[in-house]
Amino acid sequence: MVIAERRARKSPLDVYIQCSYNVVVVGTLRITWDPRKNRTNARRHRVSFEEAATAFYDENAILIDDPDHSRDEECFVLLGLSSALRLLVVCHCYRARPDVIRIISAWKADRMERQSYIERFKS
Repeated sequence: MVIAERRARKSPLDVYIQCSYNVVVVGTLRITWDPRKNRTNARRHRVSFEEAATAFYDENAILIDDPDHSRDEECFVLLGLSSALRLLVVCHCYRARPDVIRIISAWKADRMERQSYIERFKS
């Protein structure tokens, strides 16, 4: 799957030390992120974490387990529609409490990822 290939790439962000977080509350979920990483992600992928957080509202989102990303946290990839009607891939981890999510990275879905999302509606 394309998502797995994208996660396997190493970047300078993989060694970034996090020191502060923004928080957004979605229902009973709290979504956090590092503000500096948000700025870097917005420059690199043209997707802010504020927009990425809205993909968690998508009732048709696809949630994929990502056990290879971290041994310390439960990590997942969400493929969902944002409030700007863009299909996004959002890499995230659950913090110590299961209702707190930390966004790691987000980007606009590529053709293969969009196809995976659309296939769910074909019956």
